[in-house]
Amino acid sequence: MEKKDLLNTASQLKQPSQKAVDEYSRKADAMAGTLNERLSSRKDITQLIGEGNLDMMYENHRNHLRFMISLFKDYNPLVLTETVLWVFRAYRSHGFNLTYWPAQLDNWVQILKDELSKDCFDEVYPFYHWMIVNNPAFAILSDETLPEDFQPKHGTQE
Repeated sequence: MEKKDLLNTASQLKQPSQKAVDEYSRKADAMAGTLNERLSSRKDITQLIGEGNLDMMYENHRNHLRFMISLFKDYNPLVLTETVLWVFRAYRSHGFNLTYWPAQLDNWVQILKDELSKDCFDEVYPFYHWMIVNNPAFAILSDETLPEDFQPKHGTQE
């Protein structure tokens, strides 16, 4: 998959309503706290995020919510695609493993289901679904632009 394919599928996402954005925004801090608790209590957290990166993970979760709120208010497929690719490159260069994103996104979806109204969830979930199904493409495309020191070794799980 190429970046143009990601942009094409991202272009099919529908901007959430203001009502959904407001609800998501109101519940953002609590949802970040729940995600931080869930992930930091995992026995494999160091394998997911690298040694000493808990604060960076917490900041990523807060930034994720701020970004999504901004995106939901003024949806732009290019901004979504480029930002997700940047996040993959940036955090992987700090030791985050590719397995972090499926773990994070699966937990986000469960938290969104638990905390948001059905209407709000139905409007924001397609964005999370898009990130989940395109996770392999983000990994491949971000590999192409990672510094050589951070390239995954052939035959190993990154």
